[in-house]
Amino acid sequence: MTYALFIILGLLILLLLYLVMVSPGKPEAFRDAKGEILEGSISEKIFVPIGGMEQGMFIRSKDIGNPVLLFLHGGPGFPNYFLFEKFNPGLEDFFTVCYWEQRGGGLSYSPEVSPESMTLDQLASDAIEVTNYLRERFEKDKIYIMAWSGGTTIALPVISEAPELFHAYIAMAQITRQFESEQIAHDFMLNEFNRVNDQRSVKKLHQFNNLATQADLIAFYNSGTRDNMMHGLGIGTMRNMKSVFKDIFLPVWICRAYTLAEKIKIWRSKIFFLPATQLKREAFTTDFHASYPKVEIPVYFFCGKYDLTVNIDLTREYHNYLDAPIKRFYTFCSSAHAPLFEEPERFREILIHDVLTLKTDLSENE
Repeated sequence: MTYALFIILGLLILLLLYLVMVSPGKPEAFRDAKGEILEGSISEKIFVPIGGMEQGMFIRSKDIGNPVLLFLHGGPGFPNYFLFEKFNPGLEDFFTVCYWEQRGGGLSYSPEVSPESMTLDQLASDAIEVTNYLRERFEKDKIYIMAWSGGTTIALPVISEAPELFHAYIAMAQITRQFESEQIAHDFMLNEFNRVNDQRSVKKLHQFNNLATQADLIAFYNSGTRDNMMHGLGIGTMRNMKSVFKDIFLPVWICRAYTLAEKIKIWRSKIFFLPATQLKREAFTTDFHASYPKVEIPVYFFCGKYDLTVNIDLTREYHNYLDAPIKRFYTFCSSAHAPLFEEPERFREILIHDVLTLKTDLSENE
């Protein structure tokens, strides 16, 4: 027994040493062919006073003269920077990108943040403050704003309140009526599991009463059942991402841009803090379709054909309804919830030919 305990202790020590080794806490610099830091580039992790508290962000670009892009990660509250490090979709080729980590999540998590302060209004106010910080620092009259999934629930209020700050809005998996989206996904999964006679999964889904109430929806989301089943069916984060543990949980721990303490903060926030807030309930139950019928800047919608995390049909319906000076809906036919990482070449092509020129020349469907 003592020998076994020594082995377990030794393995835990080795695991801890490994995690420390892969956690230097610095984003990788951009380098030229000689291995020297690329002239005019930037790659930093900083903390800025935003909304009365220190909030963390990564700022990266191969050329700080590029247009500035503020990226609003999903959740809301769960940062996605580890996916950028893993898949390297190349936004920094065209933009100076700010990967801001929202109040209460990731680098911006602190025990001093109260659950009551976590509202979409507060996050939108923070986002405007970050925008003005970026405008002043990089001497830009306007910047671009891009949001993914839960981040889109912050972006719409921001561009509606302060359209003069932005060139355009890039919406990946725009949330509209998420309660309805979750019901559609629940029914789809129930049908699929019945079709293959997976009665164990059917029984799990029936525990949530077909999402008849908002309470059922929140319980379904917080249980972990939703994410695991969506990934198993290829309608989750990515079409080919089948395991939340292997493809989400583990990559956070090996992301070199965070220190080990910061990685612990990410999961402390995700598991214990965010579920205690009303942020998810607010994002899931607000009708953004009805609340934001008009915006005053160009809007570009990017959606995966197989996305049932945020239902693509509801997003397309909102696009058709929305009054905007320029708008375009792009379907990514090999993607689920994350076309930026699943089909980065087409994503970049659209950025170059349409978004950065404020045009709509490219086809809506691949």
